[in-house]
Amino acid sequence: MASSVASVEDLCNQASEIFKKEFGSGPTTVACAPGRVNLIGEHVDYCEGYVLPIALPMVTVVVGSQNNTDKCSIFTTNDGQSKAEIDLKAVIPGQPLWANYVKGVIKFFPGTVPGFNAVFVSSVPIGGGLSSSAALEVSTYMFLEALTGTHAEKEIDKALICQKAEHEYANVPCGIMDQFASLFGSEGNALLIDCRSLEHKTVPMDDSNLLICIINSNVRHQLSSSEYPVRRQQCEDACKILKKKSLRDATMEELKSVEKKMDPVIFRRARHVISEIARTEHAAVALQKRNYALFGELMLQSHQSLRDDYEVSCKELDQLVDLAVEFGKVNNGCLLGCRMTGAGFGGCCVALVCKQSFTDLIKYIQSHYQGSTPTFYKAFPSAGARIIK
Repeated sequence: MASSVASVEDLCNQASEIFKKEFGSGPTTVACAPGRVNLIGEHVDYCEGYVLPIALPMVTVVVGSQNNTDKCSIFTTNDGQSKAEIDLKAVIPGQPLWANYVKGVIKFFPGTVPGFNAVFVSSVPIGGGLSSSAALEVSTYMFLEALTGTHAEKEIDKALICQKAEHEYANVPCGIMDQFASLFGSEGNALLIDCRSLEHKTVPMDDSNLLICIINSNVRHQLSSSEYPVRRQQCEDACKILKKKSLRDATMEELKSVEKKMDPVIFRRARHVISEIARTEHAAVALQKRNYALFGELMLQSHQSLRDDYEVSCKELDQLVDLAVEFGKVNNGCLLGCRMTGAGFGGCCVALVCKQSFTDLIKYIQSHYQGSTPTFYKAFPSAGARIIK
C-alpha cells in the first residue's frame, strides 16, 4: 500500500509540541511549503526550457517566535534530529549542512531578520528527488515574511532569493523549477513554467479518475551530486559549438548539422535537452486537452532520453519504469505513463495511473521488483507555500 502522509495540521501540532519542549513556550508564527514532483521537463530548467511540475501534499512546516536576541536557534526532526545556531552578525555556511539552506534565505531576505527560535518538521522525503531542499527554503522565506511583515516587491523574487540561497549557501547550482513549484503550486493544477521568462500558467489536472503514483526507489548513488554540475557544463559546451546563448534556442536540425564537430557525449546531452523542451510543450497541450494517452507516451519518451542520452537514470529506476510499463500492458492501459523524476541516479519515479488501478500497480511492482523495498506515495496537485494563521 501507499505510505500515508501526515496532514499539514498534524505536522503543525507535532512541530508546536517540539517547540514547547525545546524553548519553553508556544510558537507565534507558522508557515509551510510543499515539495514538488516534476511530471515532465527534466534537466532543462537550467537550460531555460519548459517544465511541468505539481506541488505535493507533502510539506515542510516551520513554527517559531522571535527571541529578542541577535541569534537564531533552529531545530529539525529530519537529519537525525539536529540543532543549529545562527549568528545574525555573521551568517556563513557551515555545519550542519541542512541549516545552510535556512542561512542562505536569512542572508538574502529583503528585510531585517530578528533573532528567532524555530522548529522544522517535514513529510517530504529527503534525497528522493521531490525537492525537500526547496520546501525548506521556501517555508523559511514564508516564515520570515510572517515574522517581519516584510513582503517581496514581486512574488517571483521569493523564488529567486531561495534559488540564490541554494546556489551560494548549499553550493548546488539548481535551476528555478523547484522553488517556483513550491511557491506557486495550486490545487488541481500542474504548473507550466517558462524557465527563461519566468512566466508560468496553470494547466488543469483535476480528473478524478486519475492519480499520480510516486515510487521512491530509496536508493541514492553518490554520482547524483558530482554529476549534476558536469551535466550543466556539458550543456554549456554544446551551446558554444552551436553558437547559442542557451539550448532553448537550438533546434534538432541545428544540432544535427554540427554533430561531427561535437564529442558524441556532448551531442547526446544536447539532444536530450532540445527534445525534452519540445516534449514538455507537447505534454502541456495534451494535458489541457485531457489526452492522457499522449501525455503518458511523452513521459515514457522522457525517461528513455534521460536514460540513454542524458545518462542520469540507474538500474533501480529503469527496473521500476519497466515494471510499471509491464503492468500497463497486462492491464489494458491502466498505467498511462512513467518516468524517473528529479536529478537522477536514484530517487523517485512518477507514474500517471487510473485511480482504480493504483493499488494493483503497487502490488505488481512489489511482487516483481528485485532490490531494496521501494516506497509508494499517492499524490495529486496541491496548494503552494503559505503562512498559516
